[in-house]
Amino acid sequence: MKDYIEERTLEIAKYILDEKATVRQAAGVFGVSKSTVHKDVTERLPKINPLIASMVKEILQTNKAERHIRGGEATKNKYIATNE
Repeated sequence: MKDYIEERTLEIAKYILDEKATVRQAAGVFGVSKSTVHKDVTERLPKINPLIASMVKEILQTNKAERHIRGGEATKNKYIATNE
């Protein structure tokens, strides 16, 4: 694995841990696609650092379980803003 990919993977993992960020948020911050972030944290990170990988996996599972709530809130806020 190239050094820059390994560094990016660790930086993304640290960001997700610090901010409890979603894959989409991390992709925006690091200027890469969601697919790249997902591949970094699910395939590459376990090979680099399994402990951090398990912690990131927990956060991503929580985010996935809560995403329907976030989507509903976003839609609600959108309609509140347009009706004011």
